[in-house]
Order: sequence, then C-alpha cells, then structure tokens
Amino acid sequence: MKRISAVLVAAALAGCGVETASTAATAAALKKQELEQGKKTMEQAQKKIGQAMEQAGQRAQQAGDAAEK
Repeated sequence: MKRISAVLVAAALAGCGVETASTAATAAALKKQELEQGKKTMEQAQKKIGQAMEQAGQRAQQAGDAAEK
C-alpha cells in the first residue's frame, strides 16, 4: 500500500512538473512575441522621426533659399 501511495504521489508530482514546464514555455513564447512587437514599434517610431527630421531640413533649406532671394 505504501508503494502504491508513493507511486501515485510521484506521478502527481511529475504531472505538476509537466504543467509547470508547459506554463514556462507559454510565458516564454508570449515574451518573445512581446519583444518582437516592441521592436516593430521602435522601428516605426524611428522611421517617423527620420521622416520628420528630413521634412524639417527641407523646410529650413526652403526658408534659407527664400531669404537669399
């Protein structure tokens, strides 16, 4: 009887280990997805900043050209 109890306890603990590993894998996948989304957002922001700086430079150039005339 003690052996059966020990086997049942061991099986239950092994099941918890599998569940914990599965939960950790899911959390890691979510974190990876979150990081990828963050990279995309950062790239989009950098692109917009670059465009805004380019437009500002063009406006400054146009203003300088107009002042020279």
